[in-house]
Amino acid sequence: MGDAGKSLLDNTEFILDFCRFSEKLISEDAIRKKYRLPEDVWEGLGNDDELVEAIEAEKVRRIRNGSSARERAQQLFATAPDVLGKILNDDSASPRHRIESAKELRAVAANSPEAAPTSDEKFTIVINLGNDQKLRIDKATGIIPNDGEILDHAPQGLLEAKKDGEPW
Repeated sequence: MGDAGKSLLDNTEFILDFCRFSEKLISEDAIRKKYRLPEDVWEGLGNDDELVEAIEAEKVRRIRNGSSARERAQQLFATAPDVLGKILNDDSASPRHRIESAKELRAVAANSPEAAPTSDEKFTIVINLGNDQKLRIDKATGIIPNDGEILDHAPQGLLEAKKDGEPW
C-alpha cells in the first residue's frame, strides 16, 4: 500500500463514509463527488485489504453502538411525512386513519427547539462565593450579582465543623 493508501486508513471520515456507503446510507455518487475519486482509484479501493478490514471494523462498531440503526431510522423517518400526507389526503381512507395521520404530522411538525413548551415555573439558584458574597441565578434573566447581600447564612459552628473534617 502506498502513502495515499495509508492516508486513507488514517482518515476516519473517509472510513466512516465508506461504511455508510456499504450500509446504503450514502450513495456512490455522493462519495465520488466528495472525495473526487477517479474510476481507477474507485475500482482499486476494493482490492485494498487493510482498507476493507478498517471499513468492516467500523461497521461492527456502528452496529454495536447503535449508530447504524439510528441513522437508518432517521432516513426512514424522513419519509414519514409523505406517507402520512398520503393517508391524510386519501378520501377513501378511514376517517380514523386520516385523523391519526393528522395528529402524527402535527407532532412531527412541532418537533423543534422553537416548539418546546415554555414553562412559567420560576426558580433561583444561589452560589456562595465566600466572604458572605453570593450570586443569584434567575431562570429568566441569568446571573445577577447580589451586591454582597447575605441571602442565607449558615451557622458558623457548622462551617467550622466542616473545615475540621467532621461530617455534617
